[in-house]
Amino acid sequence: MSDSSLPAADPAEHTAASALAAARRIVVKIGSSLLIDPASRGVAREWLTALATELAAFRRDGREVIVVFSGSVALGRGRLGDIGRRVHDKQAAAAVGQSLLMAAWQEVFQPHGLTVGQVLLTRDDTERRRRWLNGRATIEVLLAHNVIPMVNENDTVSTEEIRYGDNDRLAARAAQLTHADLLILLSDVDGLYTADPRRDPSARHLPLIEELTPEIVAMAGGANASAGVGTGGMATKLKAAQIARSAGCATVIASGQTIAPLSAIRQGARATLIDAPDSPMAAYKQWIAGSLAPAGELKLDAGAVAALRKGKSLLPAGVTAVIGDFDKGDCVQITDPDGVVIGVGLAAYPADEAFRIRGRRSDEIQLLLGHRGPAALIHRDDLVLDKR
Repeated sequence: MSDSSLPAADPAEHTAASALAAARRIVVKIGSSLLIDPASRGVAREWLTALATELAAFRRDGREVIVVFSGSVALGRGRLGDIGRRVHDKQAAAAVGQSLLMAAWQEVFQPHGLTVGQVLLTRDDTERRRRWLNGRATIEVLLAHNVIPMVNENDTVSTEEIRYGDNDRLAARAAQLTHADLLILLSDVDGLYTADPRRDPSARHLPLIEELTPEIVAMAGGANASAGVGTGGMATKLKAAQIARSAGCATVIASGQTIAPLSAIRQGARATLIDAPDSPMAAYKQWIAGSLAPAGELKLDAGAVAALRKGKSLLPAGVTAVIGDFDKGDCVQITDPDGVVIGVGLAAYPADEAFRIRGRRSDEIQLLLGHRGPAALIHRDDLVLDKR
């Protein structure tokens, strides 16, 4: 069913349905218990086919979708049998399961004329700024080419020191990474309750959470042990929602245990919306301005300062001096010809390369550095100017 054929949510109502109707860039996280058929230990093909139809409808409506999924280890074990429980056994199962899952994803998207692209991440990739920028750039290119990015934790090589351990938080980091409007966590529960409804029949469902207070967080229960797969629970979902919320991204926690779960949300199925106070870009700019210590400085000419004030990116031609030893992705101060700090931003090049291309045209970058790079030294999305 096309997403546009569903009844539109009332914009005056602040619900999971209205949030989904308004979102333009959406991260959808799918738990292992949804992707893996417990009887066959293979892919839940009918469910996956219906979800692909929903996501394809989003793309036709001009929306962008990023999928984060679990299940590679469970699916690999189903194919390999009793492979053991050591770390290397798990990584071997993941290697088999990832290829099987990606083949299944491509198969269900093929009838809609869509291609999928696998993005394997570890915690390092979303917490170290250089890798963060590289990951974001890769996903942006995939989206620009009408490819559905399929994000999974890189279980084949990751160790405990660099693992997320649950894909709820990985999905939140993916939402943060891509400036998504909405994170949807699909699993075996239909939202947050005042207590675990499996143990307390008087538990009350919470359709809207405007702030994640300690009292709200305390309501989280554990993982669904009966499913036999997955590591997440309501506690990890609320931690994920907090990460997404800090990036200006709202979160919907909803049940995926129905065919076409996104259509069900649009039609008013029970779910919990966790609101975000700012837009993704506003939250990102606040993070740059308030959370990162500058590692260097770029001094600009008057023309570059004027261009930045008009909302342009910082091109190498306007840089007169490069000060400090910073890396790609580090925060740097931006100063005017008098040395007055006018803002901060994330450098697209390390200091040595920035020094070599300062004052030069963007079309000379490849000749000067020997490789092709961004046209801007700091993209306008990664730039925060003072209010003067």
